[in-house]
Amino acid sequence: MKETRYFYVPEAADSHELPPDEATHALRVLRLKEGDEMMLMDGAGTFYNAEVTVASSHHCCYAVREVLPQQPQWQGHVHLAIAPTKMAERIEWLVEKATEVGVDELSLLECQFSERRQMKVPRLEKILVSAMKQSRKAWKPQLNGMQSFKDFVSTHATGKRFIAHCYEEVPRVNLFQELRKDNPCDALVLIGPEGDFSIDEVRMAVDAGFISVDLGSSRLRTETAGLSAVMMMQLAKQ
Repeated sequence: MKETRYFYVPEAADSHELPPDEATHALRVLRLKEGDEMMLMDGAGTFYNAEVTVASSHHCCYAVREVLPQQPQWQGHVHLAIAPTKMAERIEWLVEKATEVGVDELSLLECQFSERRQMKVPRLEKILVSAMKQSRKAWKPQLNGMQSFKDFVSTHATGKRFIAHCYEEVPRVNLFQELRKDNPCDALVLIGPEGDFSIDEVRMAVDAGFISVDLGSSRLRTETAGLSAVMMMQLAKQ
């Protein structure tokens, strides 16, 4: 049986043609033809069963046969804010895997000890969309560009907010245990750069109402800590 192919079409209900990137993949890679079935996802909670109506060298048109509203797979808003790693491919891996596991929002932080202060957000968006299609997620996660730690902390004041760090002098509780206390809930976890947040940043966050947490007994790389936090938020909502 031929596998159904998924395509990201933000305005799927109001359009009749795949976006250029998706059309190229459909025509040149998958070699779809008129009459072939495909599934469209608008990133806003709806799938569309569609049929190819035109398959030319540069255009792939479709007709929607069935509208399939999806149900959320978890309750509450899952938000990870993380300082990008020095090696870009490691944060790219994190964006891919966090999307596959399930996340609503991803934010990039510029911290005192950050070794990378710029990221190619359009490239991360492409990785995110690919992971969304592969894992059949009906909602596209929101990806936010780089923001200073201070500005981020001062502008996020709702839901359950956590900062994960390794400083023994600042009392910590376990993230997973805290998440289990009050679910479903909106949850935001901050993960620092290689070398951790500065102690001043941790105290700033705690003063702003963030809960100081650990992710367990192991010391984790930045991208591993980020994925662990997303998995904990997901498991706590089961």
